[in-house]
Amino acid sequence: MNEEQMLAKTNRINMLFDFYEPLLTEKQQTFLKCYFHDDFSLGEIAAEFGISRQAVYEHIKRAEQTLDTYESKLKLLAKFEERSKLLSSLQDTLIEHMQIPDPQRAELQEIVRELQALD
Repeated sequence: MNEEQMLAKTNRINMLFDFYEPLLTEKQQTFLKCYFHDDFSLGEIAAEFGISRQAVYEHIKRAEQTLDTYESKLKLLAKFEERSKLLSSLQDTLIEHMQIPDPQRAELQEIVRELQALD
């Protein structure tokens, strides 16, 4: 796996973690935070918790699988990404159609701000 793929995977895991963290066990939360958020190595995590690197690796892999399972069922990340894409498209459309009267434009911009605040 090249560096770009590793970065994409890390970003995806972090996003999934943001959505599903409360559904993970405390140990899964801790190991994922150490590995993906704090950029600890497997060896550093193993030393911190007094377990083998292999055990850390297996905990992290199981946690990743759990996140993927939740996403396949609930699709929170996919829906978030789709909303973000649609919101961006709406903003671009507002910019392109400057002929919209000011009161209506202000109303639409307020709706955009409210939608952004929801995420």
